[in-house]
Order: sequence, then structure tokens, then C-alpha cells
Amino acid sequence: MGSRYTPVSTESALPPWTIPRGLIVLLALAATVVAVAGARALSGLLAPLFLALMLTIAVQPIQTWAARRGIPVWAGMLAALAAVYAILLGLIGALLLSAAQLATELPQYTDSMNNLLDGVHARLSDAGVDDDRIASALSSLDLGKLVGLLDDLLAGLLGVVSNVVFVMALLLFMAIDGTTIGRRMRVVDRMRPDISYALSAFVGGTRKYLIVSTVFGLIVAVFDGAALWLLGVPLPILWALLSFITNYIPNIGFIIGLVPPALLALLEGGPELMLWVIVVYSVINFVIQSIIQPKFVGDAVGLSVTVTFLSLVFWSWVLGALGALLAVPLTLLVKALLIDIDQSTRWVDALISDSSDAPEPDPDTSDLDRSEKPGNLDDAAEPPAEHVEDPG
Repeated sequence: MGSRYTPVSTESALPPWTIPRGLIVLLALAATVVAVAGARALSGLLAPLFLALMLTIAVQPIQTWAARRGIPVWAGMLAALAAVYAILLGLIGALLLSAAQLATELPQYTDSMNNLLDGVHARLSDAGVDDDRIASALSSLDLGKLVGLLDDLLAGLLGVVSNVVFVMALLLFMAIDGTTIGRRMRVVDRMRPDISYALSAFVGGTRKYLIVSTVFGLIVAVFDGAALWLLGVPLPILWALLSFITNYIPNIGFIIGLVPPALLALLEGGPELMLWVIVVYSVINFVIQSIIQPKFVGDAVGLSVTVTFLSLVFWSWVLGALGALLAVPLTLLVKALLIDIDQSTRWVDALISDSSDAPEPDPDTSDLDRSEKPGNLDDAAEPPAEHVEDPG
């Protein structure tokens, strides 16, 4: 009686093929490089688009408030649209007017600039520096070139009108979509709760960041403008407005807002007045922007100081000046799409957040056990499979 041979399938004996973790990392890095290169190539389109999105998020509570008070939907939409248009056009108009005033003020300081350069030339000569080297070094410091640069800047600001029109059109369409966003988000929350959580975290964090930055920006602008007015520095309102805008630039916004009034103070009253401007700005902005504000911003957005600074450098390189202003909201958007959207990656929050109160994992529960629990959001989001009876 011979033994019965049972063939074994080769396919069933082999382990399932999986992608190596190293290859996944390389593919993710390659995809990141392609995405960043595409974003930088389309920066002229993406930067206004993100600006419109941030402004829409900022005024969305107006529509929500109107709906809760029983005000017609179209009225709430028009109120939100009017508010965001007023903010955008007011800032642009103030910048254009202030830049025009600066361009008319600077030619009056030609003699002061020449006297300052003569003093520098004399001190360098006394120190034994060759006259030819002094002349070549000081040739680039010409007030006429600075005025020409401001003229180019004004022309560039006028060229931004096309982007402003684009942003205003986007704001109109986003305000219209905002009238139904609540119902749509309820559908998303029912079908894909993880996606709803990520988007809600992004919107909430962005709105808190804009509120905190606006409040502290107004405080800094008032103190800086008043200090410059008391010191006798020309155009204090312009520099106060610049302080308000640069407050949205994390970490180095204070330095950007300090340089122009300090240089004008040098032309107006010499090195002593410039030193006073630097000291006053440093005291005001260090206390408010470096001690008080980061605490509120960190609690609002959940990003560490290092991540905030790196986001500023990265988004400035990718999208330019608007990238610097929108660095934190853009980082929150990327965080929502890549980290918050998946429960398995939310542990990264403990590494990039500004808070040390990260939730501790349960040592008695493995990843497999957590995925099998009925309370898992991914499982709850998937519709139940249709039961098919066995015909046998």
C-alpha cells in the first residue's frame, strides 16, 4: 500500500511580499523632492491661493455666528467677504501710501548721507586704510541708488495688483463654499473621522495662531510707533505698520521690522538716535515677542520653536515673501495632511510640539491589539462588508 503524495503549493508556502522599509523611505524622500520642486515652480499661484485660504479661515466665524443668529446665509457670506476685503485692501493701501511717503522723504537726507559717508571716510583714512579701497567700498552706499530701489519697489507693489485681484476672486468663491462647509464636514466626520479630525485641527490651530499673532502684532505696533514718535524718527506710522506685518514672520520678523527705522534714525539724528531706536525696539520686542508671545503661539499651534524657525526658512525658500508670512499655517496644513490624518503617525506630535505633556502609550496594548479594537476610527470609518451566505 503506497503512500499518498499531497502536493504543496509553492505560492502558499512563500511569505507575503512586502516593501522594504528603506525603500519606502527613499520613495517618500523622492516624492517630497518632486512635490517641493513643483510647489516652488508654481509659487506665483500657490502663494496667493494659500493666502486666500488663510483669510477665509480667519473670517469663517462671521458666517457661523450669522447662521446661529438666524441671519440669512447670503447675509453672513457678504459680511465675511466685506470683512476680509477690508483687511486685505486696507493693508495694501496703507503699504502703498507709506512707501510713497518714504520715497518722497528720502531725497531730503542726501546731505546727511554725504556727511555720514565723509565721516566714515575720514575715520578709515585715520586708521591707515588705502583711499582706493575706501572709495570702492563707499561707492555702493549712495542715497540715489536707494531712491531708485524704492521706485522699483513701488513698481513691484503696483504689479501685485494682479495677484490681489486673483486673491479677491478666490475669496469670493471660498466664501460661497463656506456657506455649506459645515454640512460637508459632518459627512466627512461620519465617513472618515480621521480626516475630519486632521482638518479640524488645522483650521483650529490656524485660527488660534492668526488671533494670537494679530493681538500681539497690534500691541507691538502701538508700542513701537509711540516710541519712534517720542524719539522723533520720521514716519512712525509706517514703521508701526511694518512691525505689525512682520509680527506674522516667526523668529526674525522683529529684525526685519527694525532695520528700516534704524537706518532712517541714523540719517535723521546720527548714530546716537539709531542706537536709541535699536535699544527701544530690542526691549519692547524681546519682552513681547520672545518671552510672552511664544508661550501663547506654542499653546495655540503645537509647534516647537525649532520647527517654527525651520518652517520659516523652508517656506520662504519655496514661496518667497508670502511663504515667510504664512510659514506657520502652511506647516500646520502639512502636519494635518501627513501626521494628524493617520493615528499611526500621531506620535510625531510629541517630537515637534512645544508641550511636554504628550500622551503616554499603553504598554499593555500592542499595535495589533489596538487595530482590532472596535473603537478604532479607521475601522469605524469603513462600511461593514456585505455578508454572503455559504451556498453549501
